[in-house]
Amino acid sequence: MLVVSDASPINVLIRIGQIDVLPALFKSVVIPTSVAEEMTRPATPQMVQDWMARPPEWFTVRAPHVTVNPTMLRHRGERDAISLAQEIHADALLLDEEKARAEALALGVAVIGTVGVLQRAADQGLIANLQAVYDELRQIKFHVSEKILHDSLARHRAFKQAR
Repeated sequence: MLVVSDASPINVLIRIGQIDVLPALFKSVVIPTSVAEEMTRPATPQMVQDWMARPPEWFTVRAPHVTVNPTMLRHRGERDAISLAQEIHADALLLDEEKARAEALALGVAVIGTVGVLQRAADQGLIANLQAVYDELRQIKFHVSEKILHDSLARHRAFKQAR
């Protein structure tokens, strides 16, 4: 499975020590050049900058040839991620921001957020304690509603019971 990612999911997964779920879930992860630039700025957490300085082989950076119409989206990284996902026919786009998700979905691009990635990883046995990981999300002040976390935990519990 090939996915394109915006900065937020990669940034968050690095900061909570869960970046290794990505190659276990997806064959490869591609980010646009603009997202790579964003993730290496001085304001980016040092651990993210360090990871970006030595990315693994399953992670690549590529610029899209054409960018989607920017009418709804302020951030270049989001526009480029959507464009790149369409261009390379990615199986999904890892993206958290609500307006960008809506734009991607309207263009027919499948979207998975950080919480969705973590839930998939837990469903596949890559994360033993999803509640503890969500507690870490709160500690780094990741902006996500409690309802989304609660609903994800409920889906994960139901998945485990159905097995």
